[in-house]
Amino acid sequence: MKLDLHSSVWKCYAFAILGMIFSLVSFGQQSNESSSHLEAGITLGPSNFLGDLGGNLGKGKPFIKDNNIQKTKFTYGALLSYHPNELYAIRLGVNHGTLEGDDAIIKAKGGLEEARKTRNSDFRSKFTEVLLMAEFYPTTFLEYDFTDSYKKFRPYLIAGIGGFHFNPMGTDPLTGQWVELHPLRTEGQGMAEYPARKEYKLTQVNIPMGVGVKYFMSDNLNLSFEIIHRKTFTDYIDDVSTTYVDPTAFYNNMPLQQAQLAERMANKSGYTESGTVYHAGDKRGTPKNNDSYYSAGIKLGFVLGNSGRFRNSTRCPISF
Repeated sequence: MKLDLHSSVWKCYAFAILGMIFSLVSFGQQSNESSSHLEAGITLGPSNFLGDLGGNLGKGKPFIKDNNIQKTKFTYGALLSYHPNELYAIRLGVNHGTLEGDDAIIKAKGGLEEARKTRNSDFRSKFTEVLLMAEFYPTTFLEYDFTDSYKKFRPYLIAGIGGFHFNPMGTDPLTGQWVELHPLRTEGQGMAEYPARKEYKLTQVNIPMGVGVKYFMSDNLNLSFEIIHRKTFTDYIDDVSTTYVDPTAFYNNMPLQQAQLAERMANKSGYTESGTVYHAGDKRGTPKNNDSYYSAGIKLGFVLGNSGRFRNSTRCPISF
């Protein structure tokens, strides 16, 4: 079943997370913790894709070795977090952005990167994610008065679980137009000729993890810088994973015009000046390495009501 952002499954998933957050909020409101509070915020910053497409010199590697800065895009989002105390917080965030990869940007110099350059594939995909994460502020143990955070820097760790929706597109080598890749089943997914290759879902689970540092500008306003990496469980964010298929499979499973498009999008090696053309069974991607992505963002946070926060502040009170 095709799952998109408007499906009932996705909505149930989002409402379940919201329910967890507000249950935590209700629990916190029943406690007498003077530093407990709600915080809303917005985020903005660059994001980048780490997968099969693009890369740098030599053999393709997972993580940041093949990071392509020139394909950086911006991600923006909003969040709501509950801080039962100054040590940790529970955050619900929603982010939206774009991921891109392109073999054409590889600066080939006769090494193993030539194979990816010849592959000549590209993709872009908008994504929307919902993240449920915990923030941990370890340095609060070292503070004389941890309830007073005014003008303090606090580093933190962050990790959790999330879900994201994507939809890869690639450029048609004949027209230059962007076309959706998932319906074309470019690696034979769901075809009888390739029974082991299942169609991938456009909604997937991810594991966000990262670090940040927060600066408290006032009792009710703070600014953070954070880097969050997302581990995923799919190798098809860029629609590339394993080997090239026999193009006859497209014609056996699709109308003629769609099959012709799928054949072009599945193998673009014949549209380069290298003279090398890949064939069925040749390596197209590396299935043992799942795709991932990361973002580096600025987060502006606003405390929603004080609820007694900073009641023990060390700043001098105003005299009357």
